[in-house]
Amino acid sequence: MAEAVLSRDAEAIERSLATKAKEVVVPISREAAEFIAPLLKAKASGREVIVAHGLNEVTPSEAAAILGVSRPQVYRLMDKGLVPFRRVGTHARIPLEALKVWQASEKERREAALDKLAALSNETGLV
Repeated sequence: MAEAVLSRDAEAIERSLATKAKEVVVPISREAAEFIAPLLKAKASGREVIVAHGLNEVTPSEAAAILGVSRPQVYRLMDKGLVPFRRVGTHARIPLEALKVWQASEKERREAALDKLAALSNETGLV
């Protein structure tokens, strides 16, 4: 049922966009609105919004945008085995879940380093 409703809403939006009108007014389901609202808020606050395709995998370029690092940095993470990936021919695909795991571990590592730095600052009387 939900897929049918979302599909109907997507078609209604596409039909409205085809008119080239400056304003698009389309009644959509609550489910579609709940899905779209966070995307619009993120875009309005200046964040990049990336919609993953296929099997919840992204390219290294998309991974770089998600992580806020350069594409070469993503390749370094892949080469070091810190971010698992698979090859599709000559192209790399990275599971979104792997990016979440790396982000969480990186956050923990940074917090621990900041805690050590704060403790060292307190010990030496720099604060």
